[in-house]
Amino acid sequence: MGKKIQIEVAFAAPDKQSILKVSVVEGVSVFDGAVQSGIDKLYPEIDFDSADMGIFGKTVKKPKDQALREGDRVEIYRPLLIDPKQARLNRAVKK
Repeated sequence: MGKKIQIEVAFAAPDKQSILKVSVVEGVSVFDGAVQSGIDKLYPEIDFDSADMGIFGKTVKKPKDQALREGDRVEIYRPLLIDPKQARLNRAVKK
C-alpha cells in the first residue's frame, strides 16, 4: 500500500456547497479521488461518469488519467442549464 495524501473534493448545488477532506493513496486519479470521497452520498445527483471535473478551477480533460498531488482540490462541476450566450441575450431582451 502506497503513501497517503490529503485532498479535498468540492461540489456546489444551488442551495448548498460542500468541501470534503479525504485521504487517498498517492497517485490516485482525479476521477477515483472524487469517487472515493463519497460526496455522491450528500449529492445523489452527481454522475461521476458524465460530470466535468477540475483542480483549483482548471478543468481536467481526462480525470481518469490525471494523478492527484498532496493538497489538490478536486471540483465537480454541474452541467450548464443554459448556454451563457443565450442567458446574456435573454437578459438583454428583458431590458
